[in-house]
Amino acid sequence: MFFFGFSSGLPLLLVFSTLSYWMRDVGVSLTTIGLFAIARSPYSLKFLWAPLIDRLPIPGLTTRFGRRRGWALLTQVCLMAAIVALGSTDPTVTPTLTAFFALIVAFCSASQDIVIDAYRVDLLSDEEQGAGAAMAVQGYRIGLLIAGGGAIGLHAALDWSVVYVVMAACIIVGMIAVLVTPEPPQPDEPEIVGSASRGRVRQFFQTAVIAPFADFMKRPGWLAILVFIMLYKLGDAYLGAMANPFYVDMGFTDLEVASISKGFGLGATIIGALIGGAVVYRLGIIRALLVCGCLAALSNLVFVAQAYVGHSVPMLIVTIASENIAGAMSITAFVAYMSSLCNLAYTATQYALLTSFMAAARDLLSASSGWLAETAGWIGFFLFTTAIALPGLILLVWMTRRFRPDPDPQSSPAPTV
Repeated sequence: MFFFGFSSGLPLLLVFSTLSYWMRDVGVSLTTIGLFAIARSPYSLKFLWAPLIDRLPIPGLTTRFGRRRGWALLTQVCLMAAIVALGSTDPTVTPTLTAFFALIVAFCSASQDIVIDAYRVDLLSDEEQGAGAAMAVQGYRIGLLIAGGGAIGLHAALDWSVVYVVMAACIIVGMIAVLVTPEPPQPDEPEIVGSASRGRVRQFFQTAVIAPFADFMKRPGWLAILVFIMLYKLGDAYLGAMANPFYVDMGFTDLEVASISKGFGLGATIIGALIGGAVVYRLGIIRALLVCGCLAALSNLVFVAQAYVGHSVPMLIVTIASENIAGAMSITAFVAYMSSLCNLAYTATQYALLTSFMAAARDLLSASSGWLAETAGWIGFFLFTTAIALPGLILLVWMTRRFRPDPDPQSSPAPTV
């Protein structure tokens, strides 16, 4: 689970904050950087092709490795090639080409996420979902650190094109994890491939597309659940889009950002994920969501202090450590919650639907982050990121009073409250 999470987290920052750091470092405006969030739209739309990945075999690969492992290996190979291509562009000379390859990386990464998320949920028993989420989040956050602080540190000695080649090579870790992990058992389902008849096509559409969404919509408050998922990490979405450009504007060097991110950030991430897993176990998923969400929102205020202080390495240590601990705690509870919502018969499609709504906040709603930072200034911007986290927490409280926002125990019996 750790290495699955690592492979899933690594590509994100290469089209997110690391790309933002690169662009700001070469003089691209904050508004343009913010608009690059649109290139990450595949993360928000992956539920559209998740049914295909959830059901269709890949000739040759599926027979040899199984459906989940075959798709995982294919997406990882494509992802490596796309990352190398992105690193070969120049955002100041050919910004359109940079945006195009960022879009391709996001598509391949989102497709990998569909497989890996389903793989994890399928492999783990009901009782293991919380612990599995904690391990996956640890790997995910470390993947973020490698693609964030690690990539920025490498840039102190290497060109960005070489840095992206190194990052692409790191995907091999995920490929090895797929190769050494057994194919999870699949629930019984009608055979729907191998025929092009109209009846077969209709059967495929019903089984792979309609049934997963219809099953999810049977839940009480399903629409509120989707809105909550979109709002819960909205504050972090705005913060994450502008954190690295903020470090550049504060005058921090590549080595300062990289060393603190890899050192204090790595330790803080591991601690936060472990604490998050423990909080989920002791309090249940719903209470853990509330506690960890409040801490994550409050951690954004540390950036206000950093903006007041300016270039201060000790303050940067506090800022990055606080954000990573609180962020790892909240995402651990969040992943456990979304995993528990999935019916095992439709894991890939339903989990892709949930994470698509989460990504919509990060990749579409946060497109205005650069404009907001330029307009309101850094202090006003970070105060906004704290305030924008409150609607999700308020909705969670309302949901617990109106109805239980946890899954039907027969569909997914992970503990919630």
